[in-house]
Amino acid sequence: MSLPLEGLSAIVTGAGRGLGRAEALELARLGASVVVNDYGRPGRDGSGEASATPAEEVAEEIRTTGGSATAHHGDVSEFTQARGLVGLAVSTYGKLDILVNNAGILRDRMVFSMSESEWDSVIRVHLKGHFNTTHFASVHWRERSKASGAPVYGRIVNTSSEAFLAGSAGQPNYAAAKGGIVGLTTSTALALAKYGVTANVICPRARTRMTQDVFAGFAEPADGGLDPLAPEHVSPLVGYLASPAASKVNGQLLVVHGGMVAIVERPRVAAKFDTSKEAFSYDELDAVLTPHYADRPGNETFAAAEVLGLKRG
Repeated sequence: MSLPLEGLSAIVTGAGRGLGRAEALELARLGASVVVNDYGRPGRDGSGEASATPAEEVAEEIRTTGGSATAHHGDVSEFTQARGLVGLAVSTYGKLDILVNNAGILRDRMVFSMSESEWDSVIRVHLKGHFNTTHFASVHWRERSKASGAPVYGRIVNTSSEAFLAGSAGQPNYAAAKGGIVGLTTSTALALAKYGVTANVICPRARTRMTQDVFAGFAEPADGGLDPLAPEHVSPLVGYLASPAASKVNGQLLVVHGGMVAIVERPRVAAKFDTSKEAFSYDELDAVLTPHYADRPGNETFAAAEVLGLKRG
């Protein structure tokens, strides 16, 4: 019996630890040959010396279990290094079929305290990093499709966050980057559909090096069972979205954690008001909008997390 990803090749960025590692292992388990990318800096804020060790260790873990894997320890936020990553997959495996973007860093600060460099670095690694690899992968797929005169097989799985969905007071850079990734994904999905490529985005919740503070109050199961916040709850969805079975899934946003997958609809109009004159005046807007918001309990922001049942406790 063949595996669902047999004969396909994949790139997973940020795959030396945490979610990326679990995703790379899952794709390999499903039969894909995997390029394991990780810049290897030890600090979750992107600090420390770059190291080849994390990527090499995961690649070796895949090979030890009978899979095929190659390590790449470049920085995907650098345009030329992202080109080299895609080129490595093509030269090693003959083509690229699957791109999973996961690499990221955190530099948390309230918006009134955040420095320019803290903003720029997070946007660069998350949003620009996603764009860089997507750009070179899409060039590869478009050229192959044009050469063959037919659609090719291509899958992109990007990583957003609930910080974009429901807000995160101390992460304006991270929330903005993750929102941008959703926009990048939906645009890419429309642009590449005719070439046979799908692009989807996930909002995972998992206990990793980057979220160790966020989930510090959530104890792991005492009986040794699978942690509800384990990355292994997320990786099967990535494997599915990368597979032929997901050919009709395109431009979608899915929240995943702890044995739950939620499909998030695009924003819908909650209320609509029309002017009784040629154009709205301040007084008319005050008359229709102020009562509307006065009926809401508290100064609410977009409560997607509550809608999805993702609140703590």
